[in-house]
Amino acid sequence: MMNRPAPSPRLRSTDGSPSAGPALELILCGPRESFRWATHDYPHHLAKWHHHPEYELHLVREGAGRMMIGDHVGAFEPGSLILTGPNLPHNWVSALEPGATIRGRDVLVQFTGEVADTLARAFPEFSDIAQLLEEAAFGVEFAGETAEVGRKKLCEIGNLEGAHRLLAFLDLMATLAARRADRRTLSRCAPALGQHTPASRKLERVIAFVGAQFRRDITLQEAADICTMEATAFSRFFKHQTGHNFSAYVNHLRVQAACQLLASSDKSVTDICFETGFNNTANFNRRFFVVCGVTPSAYRAGARAVQHVGLAEASAA
Repeated sequence: MMNRPAPSPRLRSTDGSPSAGPALELILCGPRESFRWATHDYPHHLAKWHHHPEYELHLVREGAGRMMIGDHVGAFEPGSLILTGPNLPHNWVSALEPGATIRGRDVLVQFTGEVADTLARAFPEFSDIAQLLEEAAFGVEFAGETAEVGRKKLCEIGNLEGAHRLLAFLDLMATLAARRADRRTLSRCAPALGQHTPASRKLERVIAFVGAQFRRDITLQEAADICTMEATAFSRFFKHQTGHNFSAYVNHLRVQAACQLLASSDKSVTDICFETGFNNTANFNRRFFVVCGVTPSAYRAGARAVQHVGLAEASAA
């Protein structure tokens, strides 16, 4: 069987309550389906910082913005095609004016580890797919001809049913796995695996610490102590491993937590600012805009508009 990541343990804050982390998404396939194909607009109630036990192949058809894949933060654009492994947190954030919508922004397929195991175990011809799925623990971005053909095949699946749909999925996965040169991994570590290089293990410990403590002031030396390093050396190490300054990474986590509170609570923007670890509203607004492309108030308005639409659709159904 494939060596799949186990679900990551929940971190806890110093007061014993669960720390703000990626939301768990429950994914249900139809009774006659071995994988889920879906498309949705943006904003959407599923478009948030989240994780799930399933693999996900995600295509952005329209719009640009910032993607968060594990500890990776980078730009995405129309045509970005990403494969994430089980429980690897991810999100794609597009900057929109209040009330604006990108129709059909996202197309995706999601499938369980059991499906992945079946492919790897039962068919020797799928050994390349097994290798790709191992890499998915860190997030994989596709480029070149592989991405071009993969985008087309992924979209075509939505028009198929039954065995034809399954065969198209297998063809898609074989296409993505064929050319190693057309893909790159994104996240520097996969916390759920816990069995990599000494550098990645140090980084995993720091990420776990920051995930539990980001609501308070965290000094660079505190994080450095976890790695038994001097602050200056740790700063270089963190930048080299993640591509981001340590303070910028902490602020990204704070903004993600603020997004959840803005969308799900009636707390004031000022209260959310301080609750998520920012020391003043000006800094909060500036950092929030850098990550999300809109102000906190505009983000809340957009999230609530999406929620109202979802409730109306549920009532109509």
